[in-house]
Amino acid sequence: MKSHSIIDSEKNDNLVKQASFLAIAGIVSRIIGLLYRSPLSGIIGDLGLGYYQSAYNFYTIILIISSYSIPSAISKIIAQKLALKEYRNAHRLFIGALVYVLIVGAAASLFLFFGASLFVEEAAIPVLRVFAPTIFVYGILGVLRGYFQAHRSMSQTSLSQIIEQIINAIVSVGAAALFIRITMGTMEEPADEAGQILRAVRGAQGSALGTGLGVVAALAFMAAVYFVNRSDILKRAYADKTAGTDSYMTIFRTIIGVVTPFIMSTAIYNVFSPINNKIFCSFYPVWRNVSQVVTTSHWGIFQGKAQVISNIPIAFSSAMAAAMIPQVAGFITSGDKASARNRIALGVKTTMLISIPSAAGIFTFAGPVMLLLFPNTRPNITLGSLCLMALSVSVVFIALSTLSSSILQSIGKLGTPIINSLIALGLQTVLLIILLKFTDLDVFAVAISYTFYAVIMSVLNQLAVRRAIGYRQEISRTFVRPLACSIFMCVISYGVYRLVLLAVPNERIAVIPAVIAAVPVYFVLLVVLKSVSERELKALPGGTRIYGILKKVHLIR
Repeated sequence: MKSHSIIDSEKNDNLVKQASFLAIAGIVSRIIGLLYRSPLSGIIGDLGLGYYQSAYNFYTIILIISSYSIPSAISKIIAQKLALKEYRNAHRLFIGALVYVLIVGAAASLFLFFGASLFVEEAAIPVLRVFAPTIFVYGILGVLRGYFQAHRSMSQTSLSQIIEQIINAIVSVGAAALFIRITMGTMEEPADEAGQILRAVRGAQGSALGTGLGVVAALAFMAAVYFVNRSDILKRAYADKTAGTDSYMTIFRTIIGVVTPFIMSTAIYNVFSPINNKIFCSFYPVWRNVSQVVTTSHWGIFQGKAQVISNIPIAFSSAMAAAMIPQVAGFITSGDKASARNRIALGVKTTMLISIPSAAGIFTFAGPVMLLLFPNTRPNITLGSLCLMALSVSVVFIALSTLSSSILQSIGKLGTPIINSLIALGLQTVLLIILLKFTDLDVFAVAISYTFYAVIMSVLNQLAVRRAIGYRQEISRTFVRPLACSIFMCVISYGVYRLVLLAVPNERIAVIPAVIAAVPVYFVLLVVLKSVSERELKALPGGTRIYGILKKVHLIR
């Protein structure tokens, strides 16, 4: 890839298309993740998934504290420099960020490896230690992704995400099976509990290795892209005639000043998962006299299956947030609040056009989709379906809260998402404890609390954005009409599902044509109800061609 493509990309401010690149990559990555989760689940079982997810939760927290927020933070501060045409300072920020993550990433990796016993139960400690080196590698990868995103060039990050997930999938499944066979001498499930635990831990370690090697592969790709473009990037930096060059001391203060609030916000935003994991897997068995193995298996169903499915449509909101941060930050830096508000409105509307029907579809077909993707869930299909139905409602609110948190960060309100996250976290934790201690909801209580957290967070963030920038989202075309279209879409697609089920009595097969039928039904309804304008439609990838087709069939005048 030539360097001019990165530099010239700053001229292209089509927010929806940029977000679409990242969203497509995110969705493809999540689909790959789903496809390999089924064979992985068959290899390591729900118990292995439980150990994997327990370790993964605390790995994620340390990753968030050290490196996870780097792409967003770096894209914001470099975008501000690019908006002022300070190309030399932008590149110095890039170098400073690399130094920062090398130091912080190394410290975090060592802390997680040697302090694993502080976070997880004894059986999951070896799994968490396999995750530890990934943190160091991810920090470097995050800086490279943030650098290109600041230039409004999303294709590099998109491709690296797909590469990361492909390698992750291949290694996770292969290493899980290899580790089990080497340790146990067979793939058969042991009859004794100690053997079951050992087998599950070895399988989870193999899956954790896949996560690390996937990040290494993505880093290799991003590093190659940077070095191909490096000469032209440096040429532009050296040609910069802007008065004043920031010292590296100033740069480090800037990085720490921006990265720290991003880290705190993201950490609190994600800490509910390890907290919920600790409450459910450690305290709940004592409160209700439930077997630890059963509890861990149920946690694997919730987070290793139901939450993996519900996270697929959230990919678009995450992509929109990543694309929006450098654009809105640039407009705010240059004093153009009107353009910032327009970008925000477009970003929220586009995200809702995807999130609302996704949530409705997941709610309607929770059971069949769970069986389609995880056939071995049938013995626990009722529990899995209930979890997925509760999580489907959270899709809309997680999308809103993710987007609004990034908006607040891009307009300089770095502390607001932190405060809102703390409030939402406290309320959801209280609700979870009450539900687990006084009801028989089991892990379904975690799904309810997660959804409650998302609702509180999205409401608080939306109010904060309104106060900060005078922004008010249009209601009818953003929320009401897409919801009406989604309900009608589900009625039609469920009818298709029942008809196919009469001919082919298999839920896993019947759900496929039902989902396929839902997409054109929803899209046509959006056009008929005028939920999207001509400008918005043409902004989509391939939108101009779609607009022409709709004109020919007289769906648009």
